[in-house]
Amino acid sequence: MSAVCLRLLLLLPLACCVPSPSRPPSRLCKRCCDHPETPAAAAQYQIPEVRTVINMTILKGDKGDRGDKGTLGKPGLEGAVGHRGPVGPKGTKGHAGSPGDACKIPHSSFSVGRRKSLHSIDYYQALVFDTVFVNLQEHFNMFKGKFYCYVPGIYFFNVNIHTWNFKETYLHLMHNDKEQVILYAQPSERSIMQSQSVMMDLALNDEVWVRLYKRERENAVYSDDVDVYITFNGYLLAPSIQ
Repeated sequence: MSAVCLRLLLLLPLACCVPSPSRPPSRLCKRCCDHPETPAAAAQYQIPEVRTVINMTILKGDKGDRGDKGTLGKPGLEGAVGHRGPVGPKGTKGHAGSPGDACKIPHSSFSVGRRKSLHSIDYYQALVFDTVFVNLQEHFNMFKGKFYCYVPGIYFFNVNIHTWNFKETYLHLMHNDKEQVILYAQPSERSIMQSQSVMMDLALNDEVWVRLYKRERENAVYSDDVDVYITFNGYLLAPSIQ
């Protein structure tokens, strides 16, 4: 009996150490030298990362210095022509300009006639005129029957004569001492009007006149005291000095 009691006393501590299957043990036995374990819940939780964000719109500083001028960019494409704008208002009247230099246009012209007939002689004759129609500034010398150039330039000259029937008509329009053009008509039973024209480039003091041929060629020009049959005309077309 005593042996049975002794066995029960030895098993009693073991029975106390066995955990009850109905509830979990409240504490686990661990050795002091073991490292502490991190609970499962604590292992799953992470500390959130904290970042500082600064709102730059509220931190406005002072205005900085103006920067250097940049390089000129490439020109763009040419645009289309725009519509014409409306007519603007009429401007104010401008000031009168300063007076210009006096403009002098040179002139030179003459028109003369002869009322007397003329026959050839042993030497050449200058055809002298006795009637003046125009003689601007007296450039035509009525005594010598010559036009003197006082305004260099281009001139136009014209001679009109009436032939003598059965006689030859033979004249030259002269530039100084040189023949320029001839005025000629053969002998005929009928007298006719003949004309000759020419343009000449004259220098200062040049002479232009009409010359009748000498007697070796029997010739004459006709006129009378009633009408003017012989005329000599000339005028300046373009002066050389503007």
